[in-house]
Amino acid sequence: MSWQAAVDLDRLSAWMDGQGLVKGDISDVRPLTGGTQNILLRFTRGGRGYVLRRPPARPDPRADATMAREARVLAALAGSAVPHSALIAACDDPTVLGAAFYLMEPVVGFNPSGQPLPALHAAERDWRRAMGLSAVDALLRLGEVDYRAAGLEGFGKPQGFLERQVSRWHAQLDSYAGLPGWPGVAGLPGVEALGAWLEAHRPEPSPAGLLHGDFHLSNLMFRFDAPAVAAIVDWELATVGDPLLDLGWLIATWPDASGRGAGTIHIEPWDGFPSVAELIAHYGERSRRDLSRLPWYVALAGYKLGILLEGSYARTCAEGTAEARRELGLKHHASARRLIQKALAHIDSGAIA
Repeated sequence: MSWQAAVDLDRLSAWMDGQGLVKGDISDVRPLTGGTQNILLRFTRGGRGYVLRRPPARPDPRADATMAREARVLAALAGSAVPHSALIAACDDPTVLGAAFYLMEPVVGFNPSGQPLPALHAAERDWRRAMGLSAVDALLRLGEVDYRAAGLEGFGKPQGFLERQVSRWHAQLDSYAGLPGWPGVAGLPGVEALGAWLEAHRPEPSPAGLLHGDFHLSNLMFRFDAPAVAAIVDWELATVGDPLLDLGWLIATWPDASGRGAGTIHIEPWDGFPSVAELIAHYGERSRRDLSRLPWYVALAGYKLGILLEGSYARTCAEGTAEARRELGLKHHASARRLIQKALAHIDSGAIA
């Protein structure tokens, strides 16, 4: 279904009038692409730019709640040092557009994955190094947010956060069993062993804080005029828990020497970006969090992301989708297998990279 069927511009315009936003005709509407299945539309009204985000036309039953959580996070980040797209207004009334949605400020920037870097970033190795370190800086700023003062009390359940992780994501993996055509857990070798290791070696948590939940290069926008993060995007997995999981996630998804990372992450050119060891050192020098058990968090990130990517593959097995969608599912399956094996290899060796 097209975005036109999911977003009635007349109804949207009337709702915006009710929010006291500048009036005018909605123009220059164009869909934005990315790694999300949600609908993203950029448009202009009354001389101001907007980005609308709403669930797909046939959303998951939990999609409205997810939209509301994303909007809540963006509202909480207002005035903080965390690079993000500012929230303009949110709507939790599904009678307006058929689902909850929100409006945010457009980000002037680019995503580095899946296309060659802009000329300035491609030409300067030092800029590419700075891009990687800027990703860590953005993560540091996020972990410094006082979630209670920001109005996020009750947004997550930090007590017992680490204890719940393996059982939560194992249940997610089990849920795929009802999808016809999926070959089952046997197609993801090592996942059970990894889960058992994580349970047996769980560390004491670091101080609770706000985490993104899916922090990697494909969810970062960079400035065109500098090697710096312009915004962290796609907040649907955000919660309050242990922020070291976000650092583990960045490491688990960090590209190899060819510029290919987990899922569909691909950066070109890649040479000049910092190594995993340099990312960890940069974080450690600027944070009071104890990184001595970081390999556990990297392994948990591989476990969780591997299960999420396997879910994409399982759904394509069941849906009999178009060839391009099936190919993406197979890529996600291959990435899930690599994530699990990489996590097992690094806990055996005691090394992260």
